[in-house]
Amino acid sequence: MLTGNIVALITPMLDNGDVDLCSLQGLVEYHIQSNTTALAVLGTTGESCTFAQDEHIDVIKKVLEMAQGRIAIIAGTGSNSTRNAIKLSQELHQLGVTAGLCVTPYYNKPTQEGLYQHYKAITEACDLPQILYNVPSRTGCDISDEIVVRLAELNAIIGIKDATGDLTRLTQLKPFLPDDFLLYSGDDATGCEFMLQGGNGVISVTSNVAADAMSRMCTFALAGQRQEATEINNKLMRLHQDLFVEANPIPVKWACKQLSLTATANLRLPLIELDQQYHAQVSAALALAVDA
Repeated sequence: MLTGNIVALITPMLDNGDVDLCSLQGLVEYHIQSNTTALAVLGTTGESCTFAQDEHIDVIKKVLEMAQGRIAIIAGTGSNSTRNAIKLSQELHQLGVTAGLCVTPYYNKPTQEGLYQHYKAITEACDLPQILYNVPSRTGCDISDEIVVRLAELNAIIGIKDATGDLTRLTQLKPFLPDDFLLYSGDDATGCEFMLQGGNGVISVTSNVAADAMSRMCTFALAGQRQEATEINNKLMRLHQDLFVEANPIPVKWACKQLSLTATANLRLPLIELDQQYHAQVSAALALAVDA
């Protein structure tokens, strides 16, 4: 079962915008050594929307080769085209990823029934286990509790990443879901409390730069050891907050470069590097996390 610290992995870039495979290999090793449960590759933090489908598949293939079965791989499968989401899911399933992370369709603003039919069509076309991904601040689309409960009845839907930061959704949903349905926080600032209240893990931006601390915090939180989990989380709270001073993944890519986890802080346009006015703020947050 995929529980605990799952990193929403950045995609390191060379100066020409190509993927920096050397830095990517280093990140894979870093997370294996830090006891990260899984790599969530080419989601929001991985800049998936800047990748053509063939390149998307190629990057996932390379990550699988780098990991060599030592860590679970969750691959971004979402699209605002149901046909494209099906095709991507089918190809990634053939590659052998552990699960898909399937964001709600963005921009085209489907109804709740449209959301249900979108995911149902994907699961009927492909057996890849899928994690629903709800991030209305980016998609303009908020999947309702009722639709989550209906989707949980489909065999291939194994969980949800909820990035709203609304802890009441967890307590409202959990009684109506199967016991093995996985509930992930997609909001680092509330992730610790989410797990203490019965969630299964966090798909974390912070883990890109504080993987070991996040793994330990998650272990304590899942065991119900509030004091130990909170002690670590308090030291990470500035990071949880300051990695969003500009749009994710701008700050976290800059932070990765500062820690020499990657060679550059490059992003693909239309995103650009972190504004200098935030450098000291993010550096201070990194310093506070050192002792976590």
